[in-house]
Amino acid sequence: MNECEQPQRVGYMTSDYVALAIATCGVGYLPLAPGTWGSLVGVGLYLFLWGAAQRVLFTNAALHRFTLLQVWSPAITFMLVSIFCVTMVGIWAASRTEKLLRRKDPGAVVIDEVSGQMIALLSGPFWLHNWWSIISAFLLFRVFDIWKPYPLRQLEGLESGLGIMADDIGAGVYALIANSVLITSYLLFFQGGG
Repeated sequence: MNECEQPQRVGYMTSDYVALAIATCGVGYLPLAPGTWGSLVGVGLYLFLWGAAQRVLFTNAALHRFTLLQVWSPAITFMLVSIFCVTMVGIWAASRTEKLLRRKDPGAVVIDEVSGQMIALLSGPFWLHNWWSIISAFLLFRVFDIWKPYPLRQLEGLESGLGIMADDIGAGVYALIANSVLITSYLLFFQGGG
């Protein structure tokens, strides 16, 4: 762990500890590839929330004779609201952590990868029930997060937690689009007519 990223322990408030816990997601101080670990946390959180939503919605669908549309629409809405909440809390936590660590965009902050990875995953589990769409969303997000095509690198320059989060949100959107194209191509060319 980099000494520059060690928080100074003078006069910490409870909210400082909460911000550090959220920003690092328990994996930010791991020695190798904290961003990749953060992405894996994003996959786990996404799958947990998606699974919980599915259990609740399909149980109610059977009881109330909901249509598939009445199940999928709330599921998508729930995931979008969850990602929005993670992102907004992440902006706060990343801003606070940046001040505590006295460093611009500290490597220990991985909540941005969690949010971006969750965005990328919006493409897969809604439409396919197999692991390759999740793996491709993970890999595509990591590629875009590292590569930072235009305008992602410029988004890093935004102030404080917003800058920390913005480029990963953008990488998540790029990965969402690329994975959606990949899934659609698969469905049209390899699953069509069958």
